[in-house]
Amino acid sequence: MKTDKRYPRIGVGAFIVSDESKFFLAKRGPAARMEQGLWEFPGGGVEFGESPEAAIIREIQEEHGVKIKVNELVYICNEYVEEKSRHWISPVFLCEIIQGEPSILEPEACTDIGWFSIEEIKNMDLTSYSKKDLIALEKLLSRD
Repeated sequence: MKTDKRYPRIGVGAFIVSDESKFFLAKRGPAARMEQGLWEFPGGGVEFGESPEAAIIREIQEEHGVKIKVNELVYICNEYVEEKSRHWISPVFLCEIIQGEPSILEPEACTDIGWFSIEEIKNMDLTSYSKKDLIALEKLLSRD
C-alpha cells in the first residue's frame, strides 16, 4: 500500500478587534511565503508542543510587538490548494490588544498594517484564507 507523505500544517489566525469595532490587518511583504502584496488577518504557524492559543499570542508579539488576549475560538479554517500542494488547518480566534500599539517588526514579511471596518475589508485585496476568514467574521458579527 502506498501512503502519502504530505501532511497538513497547523496555523493560527486572529481577528483582533479595537474598541471602535475595527479589525487589524497586515499586508504581506515580498518575503512572505505566499500571496505577497495581499492583506490578511494576522497569524502564523504552531510550533511543536505549543497550543494554538499560545501560538497566536507569540506570533502577534513577534510580528507586531503587541500583547493580545485570546477571547474565543471563532472557527477553524481549512485551506487546501491541491495545485500548490498547500494544506493548512488553522483555528482563528477573536482577540484584543492588552498592551502596546501594533507596528511592523518584520518589514520583509509585512509592508503595511492598519485598522479597518468590515465594509472596508470587503473591498480589500485579501489572501485566499482571509477571504474565508471574512465570511466567518461576518457570521460572528451577525450573531450579536
